[in-house]
Amino acid sequence: MDALVSTEWLARELGASDLRIVDASWHMPAANRQPRAEFEAAHIPGAVFFDIDEIADTSSSLPHMLPSPEKFASRMQALGLGDGSRIVVYDNSELRSSARVWWMLRVFGSHQVAILDGGLQKWRSEGRPVESGKPIVRHRHYTPWMDDKAVRSLAQMKSNLTTKAEQVLDARAASRFSGSEPEPRPGLRSGHIPGARNLPYKELLNEDGTFKRGEELRAAFEQTGVDLSRPVVTTCGSGITAAVLTFGLHLLGHDKVALYDGSWTEWGSQPDTPAVTGSL
Repeated sequence: MDALVSTEWLARELGASDLRIVDASWHMPAANRQPRAEFEAAHIPGAVFFDIDEIADTSSSLPHMLPSPEKFASRMQALGLGDGSRIVVYDNSELRSSARVWWMLRVFGSHQVAILDGGLQKWRSEGRPVESGKPIVRHRHYTPWMDDKAVRSLAQMKSNLTTKAEQVLDARAASRFSGSEPEPRPGLRSGHIPGARNLPYKELLNEDGTFKRGEELRAAFEQTGVDLSRPVVTTCGSGITAAVLTFGLHLLGHDKVALYDGSWTEWGSQPDTPAVTGSL
């Protein structure tokens, strides 16, 4: 299974015994949307809903931080996502939040994971079937495991200011990166991590919400000055759209990449973290 699958591919595979489909829709609070309610109103047949805010470290003051491996495994079992499953993740969000869940699943040991290109919007625009209601799920075993090499902490990001061992790539809009637009979350400074480069996640997408591919995708990264032969850390506001950049790099075969889970919500709230304003 490719990392990015088409609606045509998924339509052919519906009903396969090892296939699991996950709705990973998430929205900024200001959008005033209820993704679980939207899921119950209409979702791809057989899909389950992945609650990004609940399948998280809910003891943290930061939003949707990674949970423990044990909690993640427990929630996956409850969703019927077991070891050996082929998992296709989609969303109905302009943030392409499916990339966050793709990344989480890989961090916690699932490798047969793909994103549905174009998400639910493309699926429905083609007249493909949807169903409503809450799914009936059979629990499956999910082995708790975590690859923390794909995750960066605040301490590691501070250290990187000195070592510059990893390039930092910020997925936020240019106005937030430069600090000309205030952050949507209260209490955060404006600006970006010193040395970071800016690649708004939408630059990786076509107008219909599908991902760019090949040289067009590569050019989106290279025009920021990123050296694709060197390691990259992705970041954003709270770790959602950073995963879009991580996924884009994966499509290019670049897997020397980690994601700063706390992102600007953590960095911009600390008293001792430097912040830079203005564009590069």
